[in-house]
Amino acid sequence: MAKAKTLSFIAALLLAGGASFAQSLKDTPYIPTEENLQARKEFQDNKFGIFIHWGIYSMVGHGEWYMNNRNIPRDEYATLAEGFYPSKFDAKEWVSAIKASGAKYITITSRHHDGFSMFGTKLSDYNIVDGTPFGRDILKELSEECRRQGIKLHFYYSHLDWYRDDYPVGNSGRGVGRPTNRQNWESYYEFMNGQLKELLTGYGPVGAIWFDGIWDDKSRDWKLEEQYEMIHSLQPSCLIGNNHHVAPYRGEDFQMFERDLPGENSAGFSSGQDISVLPLETCQTMNGSWGYNIEDRNYKSAEALIQFLVKAAGKNANLLLNIGPQPNGELPALALQRLSEIGAWMEKNGDTIYGTRGGDVAPHSWGVSTRKGNRLFIHILDYEDTRLFLPMQAKVVKAAKYADGSPIQFTQDKEGVILKLPEVPSGVDYIVELSLK
Repeated sequence: MAKAKTLSFIAALLLAGGASFAQSLKDTPYIPTEENLQARKEFQDNKFGIFIHWGIYSMVGHGEWYMNNRNIPRDEYATLAEGFYPSKFDAKEWVSAIKASGAKYITITSRHHDGFSMFGTKLSDYNIVDGTPFGRDILKELSEECRRQGIKLHFYYSHLDWYRDDYPVGNSGRGVGRPTNRQNWESYYEFMNGQLKELLTGYGPVGAIWFDGIWDDKSRDWKLEEQYEMIHSLQPSCLIGNNHHVAPYRGEDFQMFERDLPGENSAGFSSGQDISVLPLETCQTMNGSWGYNIEDRNYKSAEALIQFLVKAAGKNANLLLNIGPQPNGELPALALQRLSEIGAWMEKNGDTIYGTRGGDVAPHSWGVSTRKGNRLFIHILDYEDTRLFLPMQAKVVKAAKYADGSPIQFTQDKEGVILKLPEVPSGVDYIVELSLK
């Protein structure tokens, strides 16, 4: 109790803006609590989550950046809220479908760059409860259903805002007609922290806050350390991640990678982003869009998504797989189909993913490895031979095909292990389980 009171006092000082205290904080190492460290371990064990990008932008069906990309005047854009009525939203159906996929947590947009809050905030009328005819708090309903079904709930929160007067002009949202003479950074910062406090005190245990947007103005002092300290004071086990595309900052609890696996940069967001010792997460879309895009039916195959999940695990990372719900509140039919297909695979093979860490054999073009205790799983994703060399030092005492337990012959020397497979690997993931000494 004393520690909690101390942390609350620290948060109060931070919100008061004490300059000397803030400076001393910058010079103090971040020491996560035991609750936080346990939450990090559980996060790593979960391995698979579902990302939800949903807001009033779903009504136009062109993704969450529509307002910015088309330079829609903010007051015109805001009229979308007046017609937003997702009559088919059902938290139980969402959570049940996501749980059946094998995902262990949900990360949903509480407020995206367009500034519309998807929860009943008291700090702005521009929200789903007060600003729409729907009038229901979907985050409240989701949080309650997630607790009932044993799924963790995380909140995405945008650091930037294309709607509010007080948000200072950044690199995006310049053509949406916001007045430039009402900028007030301190006011906006207080608003953000107030909303975060609402989320952390009114929606039960929050697994993580998933930040995004400080890349909008890299020269600004976003006062992240003070903000992070406030979050940890309210919920010590709440993890913090920030999609800033650089190495983690002090106070962050996991490192994220956008559209790429750790160590890769095909999407162009991870240039120079070294892999840290923190838990890792990579976010990826099912099709090509984050928010609902009525024209984008280019969904990745179930095989491709499963293999991406396996590769993420082999690189010691979680996969956060995105869905953009429709404006009526339903998850798209193709997204539900992919969830079902992934779930069927995870039901049979999840033991080789959940609770594992990146294995002894580094990722290769043929696949990856994951490890749990003295069990090493070799995931062969693309290989056309019956002999596979594994450069590793750990002593292997047994090798078997994971699907049916049939033995696999092998030889081992100081260089590694050679598996003598009974057939050329085929299927989504040909898994060999090695029992180690």
